[in-house]
Amino acid sequence: MTHSIGGDCRESPVMPQLTNPILPGFNPDPSIVRVDDDYYIATSTFEWYPGVQIHHSTDLANWELVSRPLTRKSQLDMRGDPDSCGVWAPCLTHDGERFWLVYTDVKRKDGSFKDAHNYIVWADKIEGPWSDPVYTNSSGFDPSLFHDDDGRKWFVNMTWDHRVRPLLFAGIVIQEFDPVAGKLVGPVTNIYKGTDLKLVEGPHIYKRNGWYYLLTAEGGTAYDHACTFARSRTLTGQYETHPDKHILTSKDAPLAAIQRAGHGDIVETPDGKTYLVHLGGRPTTQERRCVLGRETSIQECYWGDDDWLYVKNGPVPSLHVEVPGIRDETAYWAEQRYTFENGLHKDFQWLRTPETERIFTIENNKLRLFGRESIGSWFEQSLVARRQTHFSYDAETVVDFAPTDERTMAGLTAYYSRYNFFYLAVTAHSDGQRELLLMSSEMSWPDGRLNFPAAPVQIPNEGKVKLALTIRGRALQFFYALEGQDLQPIGPVFDASLLSDECGGHQAHGSFTGAFVGVAAQDLNGTASPADFDYFIYRPQHDPSDRYEIDAIS
Repeated sequence: MTHSIGGDCRESPVMPQLTNPILPGFNPDPSIVRVDDDYYIATSTFEWYPGVQIHHSTDLANWELVSRPLTRKSQLDMRGDPDSCGVWAPCLTHDGERFWLVYTDVKRKDGSFKDAHNYIVWADKIEGPWSDPVYTNSSGFDPSLFHDDDGRKWFVNMTWDHRVRPLLFAGIVIQEFDPVAGKLVGPVTNIYKGTDLKLVEGPHIYKRNGWYYLLTAEGGTAYDHACTFARSRTLTGQYETHPDKHILTSKDAPLAAIQRAGHGDIVETPDGKTYLVHLGGRPTTQERRCVLGRETSIQECYWGDDDWLYVKNGPVPSLHVEVPGIRDETAYWAEQRYTFENGLHKDFQWLRTPETERIFTIENNKLRLFGRESIGSWFEQSLVARRQTHFSYDAETVVDFAPTDERTMAGLTAYYSRYNFFYLAVTAHSDGQRELLLMSSEMSWPDGRLNFPAAPVQIPNEGKVKLALTIRGRALQFFYALEGQDLQPIGPVFDASLLSDECGGHQAHGSFTGAFVGVAAQDLNGTASPADFDYFIYRPQHDPSDRYEIDAIS
């Protein structure tokens, strides 16, 4: 089944309008596919486990998380992967018989080298079971799989040149994939070097009207990001760049609501309309910080008489877009009270490890974390969290924990990476007296040094403790309460905007996730002290600084 696209629907009737993004909070690098009347979007998860998020929709407006396919050690083991490594840019396709998922596990991204290993898995149904992976190559990242109409399959990825001869991002390469042999075969061909914007990546190939079209991302995934379009009469090129060069970008529109727009994929509706899904960020504060990370938005497109694709009202992405369905935001704004009677809710993820039994279990309808390595460890830490999907929210939990000394702790965290987090923990002094300790790591790259912004608060050695936090715009405040008491603030007001891609340690192009909130436990003695959490609440809130409908940065 070829990735065929077509239709010119500039004169279509008016449809309902939604407000971007369609996948709010940390859902970057979208890959979209339609199978009959069902749409599926796969997005990157980086160091968060299980790997890859797949959302489903029937109307392009309402989306539900239906699968995280990489759930087993044989498919993915990210222990040791640095922050913002792990699963990059998955590509989800369907060949008429089964789903195919291509992904990268990045083991190193800093410096001149990239250690990026590419794999393919497949499944008959989107829910799985998904196969064990077939390894393909490690020449670069952002792989995709193109199913041509002659039945052949082609593996496409950017290629990396550590020598910089002439570029680190050395172009888009293609090689045939033999699904029977389970390997790449034949010559490797560099089909596209990109434009003067450079950093060409994120390739997807489509076929229409005798043309092969190549959609790429360029400019790096920060504020110069863009979608670039090219075409060729033959699969292996040479590819001619679109007359407008970039069909989608915010790089020349600093006040646009959606910034960092790029890395997209194209889908056609059953009635012939064409849409582009893409990543973008909604910056807040004068420092232009994307706390919600890179999110997935959608744009309406049309085919011109010249057989080129154009974004409606583009190239700057629109905040409001017409799609077939009407968005129901009831669930998005509802309080989420997570209890553990039925296991861990799908909203939650953890970091890197496939051996979940070593970091958490569900016991007696409670979430039990086993203290492991320090918060921010790249190997085995007990941290279970959900995405921040609103600019402002409340979070709350109750913990039952008996620390033995200062090396055992458990509590509530607002977390971006090892270099950026805020953490309120129940711990103990070296004499065994229990206390509340507030810790932060604020733009601490590269040394990762902790701050202790408030004096510890001594608490009784027995009894549960309620922990809470509020975020209103950039203001983050922690709270606590002992049994039978009301919540009271603890520590200073923190700057929540630090939990952003722009502050993750690699301020330009190196931090790729988004803010999370959740629970954690550490045992630096190595005895796996358990901490029990009764529930977790995530309550969306509104604040005047929130950027849902405004275009100017406040």
